[in-house]
Amino acid sequence: MELYEIKNGLSKAHLLIDEFYQSIDIEAYRREIEGLTVITLQEGFWNDANKAKGIYDKLNRMKKTVEQYDSLKQKLDELNETYELVKNTEDKEFMEILESDFLTFQHDLGEFEKTMLLSGEHDDLNAIVEIHPGAGGTESQDWADMLFRMYQRYATNKGWKVEVLDYLDGDVAGIKSVTMLIKGDMAYGHLKAEKGVHRLVRLSPFDSAKRRHTSFASVDVMPEFNNEIEIEIQSSDLKIDTYRASGAGGQHINKTDSAVRITHLPTNIVVTCQSQRSQIQNREQAMIMLKSKLYQLMLEKQASQLQELKGEQKEIAWGSQIRSYVLHPYSLVKDNRSNYESNNPKAVLDGDLDDFIYAYLKTSL
Repeated sequence: MELYEIKNGLSKAHLLIDEFYQSIDIEAYRREIEGLTVITLQEGFWNDANKAKGIYDKLNRMKKTVEQYDSLKQKLDELNETYELVKNTEDKEFMEILESDFLTFQHDLGEFEKTMLLSGEHDDLNAIVEIHPGAGGTESQDWADMLFRMYQRYATNKGWKVEVLDYLDGDVAGIKSVTMLIKGDMAYGHLKAEKGVHRLVRLSPFDSAKRRHTSFASVDVMPEFNNEIEIEIQSSDLKIDTYRASGAGGQHINKTDSAVRITHLPTNIVVTCQSQRSQIQNREQAMIMLKSKLYQLMLEKQASQLQELKGEQKEIAWGSQIRSYVLHPYSLVKDNRSNYESNNPKAVLDGDLDDFIYAYLKTSL
């Protein structure tokens, strides 16, 4: 690495560090840390364990952010000193140290930037992901199944857990719909970038003439809000149906009416769950999903939360896609929001999504 490259890198790092200082409002963080620390020392702080844990977790997250920022700022100052020394002495040994420390700093700065991209209010929650095919029958249903597999692989690569809550087979192949709960660190923060219409262009495996087909599927993503959310739901507002579960899920499948479908009549929101072994467990999970959707709906009514949590609803069709996956006549995946591209659709469909996700998060700041 040349000295001028390091100089340019340090100049860019200074701008980015200053941007972090302003956008995060580090000084406000320091003041809030002091206030929260005082609260945690008050007598009876742990009497309400859930509330106390929320405050403690927030305090620790803010401390970690400030500590990481301070560490990066200090490392940057040290790198500047080493750079000036190398520039004036042209010492090869110091140049090797400078290059090694600069590469480590660049990596740490990149990781901190990713952390800041995932600092939304609900980013640390689990994610509920729903996939629905668009018009096009078997083609779109198969495409929805490919997306289902893609997100499963992405979650596995992240070390997250996937629980399929509801699954409906396609007529010939693929799926008519699937709902899954993805549990993991910052799961919603990452997967919220996937919300929208996804478009596939390929030679159809279902067309004997091997013609090129375009298929669409929609992906909906919302945070899993837990039972601590206080939402009053009248029993008279609910229509609850039970039915026999279908698809993979264990020996209980198709033997008992364990699956549950709940319709919230005032909003017409429908949630279903068939992943658990008993009707009671499925009903509990379905109620959590319903509360999450109702809470999300409530937040969407606040203009400041609309784009962040729900996004614009679009028809599952041409011109409304957020990302295109082209397998023929060339190989390309392109995100229409960030313009990020990859010439390796196979890797993307195998769950290599982070570059697309971080590119989108940067544009949505």
